[in-house]
Amino acid sequence: MLKTPLFAMIAAVVAATTIDTVAAAATISGAGATFPAPVYAKWAETYKAQSGAVLNYQAIGSGGGIKQINANTVDFGASDKPLKPDALAAGGLQQFPTVIGGVVPVMNLPGIQAGRIHMTGRLLADIYRGLIKKWNDPIIALYNKGVALPNLPITVVHRSDGSGTTFLFTSYLAMQAPGWAAGPGASDSVNWPVGIGGPKNDGVAALVKQTVGAIGYVEYAYAKQNHMDYALMQNKAGAFVAPNAAAFGAAAAGAKWQSAPGYYLLLLDQPGLKSWPITGATFILMHTKQTNAQTGHDVLAFFDWAYKNSNGAAESLDYVPLPEPVKALVRKSWMKIVGPDGKPVYH
Repeated sequence: MLKTPLFAMIAAVVAATTIDTVAAAATISGAGATFPAPVYAKWAETYKAQSGAVLNYQAIGSGGGIKQINANTVDFGASDKPLKPDALAAGGLQQFPTVIGGVVPVMNLPGIQAGRIHMTGRLLADIYRGLIKKWNDPIIALYNKGVALPNLPITVVHRSDGSGTTFLFTSYLAMQAPGWAAGPGASDSVNWPVGIGGPKNDGVAALVKQTVGAIGYVEYAYAKQNHMDYALMQNKAGAFVAPNAAAFGAAAAGAKWQSAPGYYLLLLDQPGLKSWPITGATFILMHTKQTNAQTGHDVLAFFDWAYKNSNGAAESLDYVPLPEPVKALVRKSWMKIVGPDGKPVYH
């Protein structure tokens, strides 16, 4: 009686339901970049409401995310600094992009509205090298005719932790100014010539907000959420553009993800009249060989859900979702993430 086809069918359904329930109740852990933290928090909230699964994400900076995934203390790491293929291979890692955003110079200049100050990459580099010390410096005035620049000292604010936001910012400065390239250089952590440091994007934002005359750099969602004054940046086409999702999307429009090994791709100083010059993708890092197949499955299930369902949430925070063909490309690459039995953990 217990071996009838009907009972077997019922048992199979019960077993499948049990597996789905366990998967839905999963808890996954990640750590790293603060650049995408606002959108990951939004995704996690909605995903939990729909599935019961919990994402514990620690926004500790890209450097911390890379260290934690290499130390196997989290299920995935997150970094705005993409790892090159040789570094991925050495760590047994795979990376893939999630969303695209922009790094924005923010300032505390009383009486001057957001978007009134015009900046170039060379100007930013000279400010961050300590060569331009006051806001009414003639070189700044040259690009800001008609703006009553205050006679205030410039307080430079930078990240104090290893940061993918810093990697994008300093890589851009190195592209624009030979003096920066030869000096501090491009990295997620550099020897800053001047200034004060704050942890994470929100730490930099807080320091700028409380320091009259300060300038810093943050991911645009932090500038928007904190109602901060931002600069218009001169792009490769010579146009001064405002930071927003459309400008980030314009910079990413020509991205050739399909020909980028390991998805290592920078979107800095891209052509186009509307392109924001300090644009970048943010990335997830996972071990190619998972010690727990179910955990690997749960991580990829979350990001697959985000790819399918969360474009609106990303756009509401002025991130740019990946194009659908890029998402399809990434999904194919997930077949290389395998469990102890060598089989893909998610397909």
